Amino acid sequence: MVLGGSITALFAASILSKSYREVVLVDRDKLIGVTEWRKGAPQTRHINGLLARGHLALEEMFPGITEEMIIGGVPLSDLSGTVRWYFNGKRLKQVRSGLTCVAATRPIMEYHVRRRVEALPNVTFKEHYDIVGLVATPDHSRVIGARIQSNTDGTGEEILHADLVIDATGRGSRTPVWLNSLGYGPIEELGTKVGLGYASRHYKLDPASDPFGTDHSINPVASPTLPRGAIFTKTDNGKVELTIYGILGDHPPTDPAGFNAFAKTLAAPEIYEAIVNSEPLDDPALYRFPTTMWRRYDKLTRWPEGYLVMGDAVCTPNPVYAQAQTLASLEALALGRHLEDGTPPDPLAFQRDVATIIKPAWEMTTAIDLSFPGVKGRRTWLLRLQHAYMRRLQDAATRDSSITGAFMRTAGLVDPPEALMRPGLIWRVLRSSKAKPAPVKPVRQKSLVR
Repeated sequence: MVLGGSITALFAASILSKSYREVVLVDRDKLIGVTEWRKGAPQTRHINGLLARGHLALEEMFPGITEEMIIGGVPLSDLSGTVRWYFNGKRLKQVRSGLTCVAATRPIMEYHVRRRVEALPNVTFKEHYDIVGLVATPDHSRVIGARIQSNTDGTGEEILHADLVIDATGRGSRTPVWLNSLGYGPIEELGTKVGLGYASRHYKLDPASDPFGTDHSINPVASPTLPRGAIFTKTDNGKVELTIYGILGDHPPTDPAGFNAFAKTLAAPEIYEAIVNSEPLDDPALYRFPTTMWRRYDKLTRWPEGYLVMGDAVCTPNPVYAQAQTLASLEALALGRHLEDGTPPDPLAFQRDVATIIKPAWEMTTAIDLSFPGVKGRRTWLLRLQHAYMRRLQDAATRDSSITGAFMRTAGLVDPPEALMRPGLIWRVLRSSKAKPAPVKPVRQKSLVR
């Protein structure tokens, strides 16, 4: 049984279907046939993306799905070739690198993956069911199912038994509470307060104002001197999608005039020039993300058999870096490896593998978050050295496209962060960058829209 109807849940169900006679996926929402955002998943109104490594994992789980989505009107993008990146206010030099990813809106991505999972003969969906709690053996050594309740017909609780239960319910997961009630824990939780807020809107682009050219996306990244950023991308069915964001409470307004004014302060002026002449398809929607979170289940020494936790229920990194879906896809592939010998997965061994997948991405993005002076956290001399090197690297990438390619291979989780420290790359960075890159002139406070 998979708890939740998220993309993580769908990945898990597809993997489980190869090893179990029956897989049941339980969620509070209607799922089948849905192509719009879901009330139970408010982030589906905003840009979500698979990084390059996640795209490879997606194709491994669902061969041919990329072509299906392209036929269905989803653009294909190259992370360093057709994405226009701005770091510290300056545009990186682009290069085609084969770091492909599909630019689907979250509902459309889920729809295509869900169709594949629906087609599996041993997978069923229980829609419109709230998950009330776990069911365990009397000694609490094994989870044997879950208590669920319909949220449409007023019927009472029912117990659904299962040999294996997976929590894929996202950041709001009740696993810490459930484990505590069974006598497990406490759970160590890490996090960084980033005070992020992002607002999204969709448009029908005016051809006369099209800023993309041969690119698919324009992404000015927030920096310490201008802690605002955006992702402006072509997406499915001829729409363009804009998410603008600010950290430490500097959130974009949701009234159209305020939204546009916020967009006007971005490091990529072509975004504002495009949206003011295009037709909005909806109103801006805001999502607040106060803190990153990593629940360290891998550090427990005791764990009930028959129970696993995946995806955002374990870790929700800063969504600006678009890592969550990719981490979930890699965790699903790890689940498949744990099932290869035909025996139930060892829960603690699996949670430790999940932590191994999360750790490099978490450390990389936490380091970036701590480059903002207002974000609280410990900055060691090594971290300060990393920040200085990254400023040099990003400056060098404005002149040397091979550095952009290497940078995006790491950002896309294809290469580990250590790849950016290879001697040959360090030499190119030092050769191509300025010793002290000129800082971006900060936007004056009085011009910022609160």
